[in-house]
Amino acid sequence: MNILEKIIAHKRIEVAEQKQKVPVAALEQYEGFKKLPLSLKTFLKDRSKTAIIAEFKRASPSKGSINEYAKVEEVTAAYTKYGASGISVLTDENFFKGSLKDLDVAVKNPVPILRKDFMIDAYQIIEAKAHWASVILLIAACLSPTEVKALARTAKTLGLEVLLELHDESELEHICTEVDLVGINNRNLKTFSVDLEQSIRLAEKIDTSFLKIAESGISSPENVQHLKQHGFDGFLIGEYFMKQADPGAAFKQFVTALNAVPS
Repeated sequence: MNILEKIIAHKRIEVAEQKQKVPVAALEQYEGFKKLPLSLKTFLKDRSKTAIIAEFKRASPSKGSINEYAKVEEVTAAYTKYGASGISVLTDENFFKGSLKDLDVAVKNPVPILRKDFMIDAYQIIEAKAHWASVILLIAACLSPTEVKALARTAKTLGLEVLLELHDESELEHICTEVDLVGINNRNLKTFSVDLEQSIRLAEKIDTSFLKIAESGISSPENVQHLKQHGFDGFLIGEYFMKQADPGAAFKQFVTALNAVPS
């Protein structure tokens, strides 16, 4: 059993337990469930922002602890202040040391918030909506095309946008009209190896009607400009910032350097 399979097996148990603790009927009474979500697509197209979806991530299976002492309120406020087009928050607790509490803090910022988790059940999407998220992530590697379509349709009925994450050409069939953004993860979720050129190779095969997001392995402003030249509209960057002692300051420095790089 590889890492992804272990995560999904645990997630099925976790979701079943959570359904018992907080039923859908209770989630639908949350204040966030009644809120009109912000649009990540709109923010990514705003030229006054960076096109970066900055991520708050405490740990990962491949790296272990990344920054378990960072304060979500401070980091996400800095991301917002210095021009993030969106913020991604890991909510998986067992493997990434995240939580819905982190999401609850991050959504206080006036930018779209992506709930980043291993979404396998419509319940998690309702949960994301109840906790004020604007966008949900669907990972093709752990879902069938039929499941992607069904989960994305649930998200759309709730007013949420959908980021579909791909890893290789075999997953292109998961793309459907219910999806808003297509992300290409340069990190293989089964081996956790990174190949930045993966985004460029797959991007050519994705219809231009979808906004394209490059994910993982981005560590310099030059990487961003290079990917922009190949048609990418957004860049999900987390570990590069979070591994610094002050992730917010690291983001500010990155943006300053990015603005100085010739486009």
